[in-house]
Amino acid sequence: MSAARRTLVEVDGRELSLSNLDKVMYPEVGFTKAEVIDYYRRIAPVMVPHLEGRPITLVRFPDGVEGQHFFEKNCPSHRPPWFRTVDIESTGRRSGRNRTELIHYCLIESGAHLVWTANMAALELHPGLQTEEDLGRPTYVVFDLDPGAPADEVTCAEVAVMIRSTLEDLDLQSWVKTSGSKGLQLYVPLNRDGVTFDDTRDFALALGQLLERTHPDLVTTNMAKEHRPGKVFVDWSQNTFSKTTVAVYSMRARARPTVSTPLEWGEVEAAIEAGDASSLRFDAHQVLERVEQRGDLFEPVRTVSQRLPAG
Repeated sequence: MSAARRTLVEVDGRELSLSNLDKVMYPEVGFTKAEVIDYYRRIAPVMVPHLEGRPITLVRFPDGVEGQHFFEKNCPSHRPPWFRTVDIESTGRRSGRNRTELIHYCLIESGAHLVWTANMAALELHPGLQTEEDLGRPTYVVFDLDPGAPADEVTCAEVAVMIRSTLEDLDLQSWVKTSGSKGLQLYVPLNRDGVTFDDTRDFALALGQLLERTHPDLVTTNMAKEHRPGKVFVDWSQNTFSKTTVAVYSMRARARPTVSTPLEWGEVEAAIEAGDASSLRFDAHQVLERVEQRGDLFEPVRTVSQRLPAG
């Protein structure tokens, strides 16, 4: 068997060895590994700030989106020496016993880090809601809106607008992005001390249940699949220490190289008015163009400081 062809490149002053650049990762559209790497290299200036300091789970697709994939929490042992990790204890049950292990999560701190993980066929990046500065403190609340067919992105948009309105009544601002798959995700930045995962989980559940009571034909907070057809599941459980949410600007393993894309609220409202779910779907090329034209629409999520209501 011949060795994989390798190409040496320099990114952010780091020399990287890239392999199998002509491998097709998205067969339906012929999108190659070289194009995946190029996307992550170009999106790095706006993406990296949203990842810095956060434990990252890699979702790797060695043979492309139609092949096998796996979630990798432990940063690969053959990572470069400049690739830092954040170590988190995890307790799980194995062979009938509770066992604790130390997981070494990747930290992504530059374009070179993104290119290296892309070369590992990590198409998707899933960060935690906390940073290494204080692993017990989430920096935001996430409302993950998951539609049950025949509901779609437009149905999610309707629920997102409802959530935004309720948050505004509480003097809270929110920002929204596509999941890059089939739903939307709404973020409420906190960025302050004294917040716990219990606080954010309970808040997300309470708000979701409020909408469930007022719009029972549209919203559910019940995780059971049989409760979801035609409704939007408001996944409040994402707000826990061990959960991750796909990163803003991350590619997704769909038929096309779609991306988790920040939206303007005007776009959300326009999609509802037109009933056009396709207007809320963007691929890698489109996202690069959007960033060039609009900048990082998600930047306030990193910087805005807000307080959850008491009680």
